[in-house]
Amino acid sequence: MKILIIEDEPALASSIEQYLEQEGYLCELAYTFAEAMIKSGAHEYDCILVDLTLPGGNGLDVIRALKKEHSKAGIIIISAKHSLDDKIKGLEIGSDDYLAKPFHLSELNARIKALLRRKQFNGEQRIDFHEISVWMDKQEVKVNQEFLNLTRSEYRLLLYFLANRNRVLSKESIAEHLAGDQADMLDSLDFVYSHIKNLRKKLVQAGAEDYIQAVYGMGYKFSGQ
Repeated sequence: MKILIIEDEPALASSIEQYLEQEGYLCELAYTFAEAMIKSGAHEYDCILVDLTLPGGNGLDVIRALKKEHSKAGIIIISAKHSLDDKIKGLEIGSDDYLAKPFHLSELNARIKALLRRKQFNGEQRIDFHEISVWMDKQEVKVNQEFLNLTRSEYRLLLYFLANRNRVLSKESIAEHLAGDQADMLDSLDFVYSHIKNLRKKLVQAGAEDYIQAVYGMGYKFSGQ
């Protein structure tokens, strides 16, 4: 899962990033209003954490811009402002949750997990697709009731496919989901093929059907009857 952290305090932003990356998320940072507008407008995210007070602008305007562009990202406001008006305004314009500073990183993680379940998997803790089962809270995968050992990138790729089953995903969108904005600086997207090849091999060897389909000239699709 890919997260954008919009926070102007470098120490806090760094601690959030380090904690969430240890939990298996891919994180990107924006420290100013301008950076937040550029990154949120140019890339897709599963979840965006938004501080309300930013150099050069207001986090509420970032949320308004996201909603105007019909972004599917889950939005959590993280702010030191305790005003009820700020909380209500944020929820009214489209944020999904509000967490006041200071907060425990474990609580933030729990809020993110709950939000992603609601947005992408109808609130389910466990995702089932035929013989494949994924427990999001424990980041565990089973095929035919047997544990499957995946790397973090393979796990993120599997979740991305499951969240977008029966949709064609371009190599570019998969690269961005796995590598973030660094994907733009890569000379080749061959790493996407390598991750897909490794994930497919592990699933099939564990007894799963081959649900990953290459769509010529377009990308890949995860589907099955």
